[in-house]
Amino acid sequence: MFLNIVYFLLAVVLLWGGANWIVTSASLIARKFNVSELVIGLTIVAFGTSAPEFLVTVNAALRGHEAISLSNVVGSNIFNLGFILGLMAMIKPLPTGPKLIYRDGLLLFGCCVAILLMSFTGELGRMFGLALMVTLAVYLFWLARIKESPGEDELEDLPERGAKWYDWFLLLGGFAGIALGGHLMVTAATSIATALGVSSWVIGVTIVAAGTSLPELVTCLAASVKGRNDMLLGNLIGSDFFNFAGVLGLTCLMRPLGVSEEARGSLMVLVGMVALVLIFLRTGWKVRRWEGALLVGINLIRWGRDFLG
Repeated sequence: MFLNIVYFLLAVVLLWGGANWIVTSASLIARKFNVSELVIGLTIVAFGTSAPEFLVTVNAALRGHEAISLSNVVGSNIFNLGFILGLMAMIKPLPTGPKLIYRDGLLLFGCCVAILLMSFTGELGRMFGLALMVTLAVYLFWLARIKESPGEDELEDLPERGAKWYDWFLLLGGFAGIALGGHLMVTAATSIATALGVSSWVIGVTIVAAGTSLPELVTCLAASVKGRNDMLLGNLIGSDFFNFAGVLGLTCLMRPLGVSEEARGSLMVLVGMVALVLIFLRTGWKVRRWEGALLVGINLIRWGRDFLG
């Protein structure tokens, strides 16, 4: 048990450090070759912050741990909108606007509802995975057409220096760290779940999900400290959409995922969480501190219920 806990903590460090290396080094390299901020924000930065979810989800699916595979994506999205968004609002109220709600927010809500409805068939198959990937492609194409980049605040955190020769090795090291971290996290989480008599779904939807959401948490904390709260909501909602349409979509294409009753229950919680967040975004066009505290409280209650249930 002790060794598995050490492996899990090591996996968290590798996922966190690897994601940061990917985002920084890849963005510097892209800027060196005059790639637009739109392309960087929607491809390299988006993949870098979602890489932990992707590696853990795909790794678990290929090894037959379907519960951890699906629960990681669902749990990460709930963690993003519950704990991270709530915590950021408690630090400082988050302003919003109609575009974020009526375009990105409703798209995320529709994606969540579609996945919930498909879960009643008992399986998320390859055709559904393809539909998710096509939705993501259309969304990115549309953003490119209207010249909008949701990743500008992350790019502003880049060092002033240009890309150096060692940034290529940092990029490769970041992917290697995430690959190893994903493997260790799935192995350790499965062993811990077995030892404690807790289901793989519960471990995946709580501990693994929180661990793979560390890059988003660190990025949001940095943005909040620097006073760029106006971009936090877009980043979190965009990350959740990318996790579903990109990570889950590609995973289903590679291997269909079975959906348990536990999974369906958590999907219902996520749909309710997204709806509540959209309501908070619309009332007064900002997320207030008490609303953030409520989101954090819901996330903690869900964790307690999953572990005790």
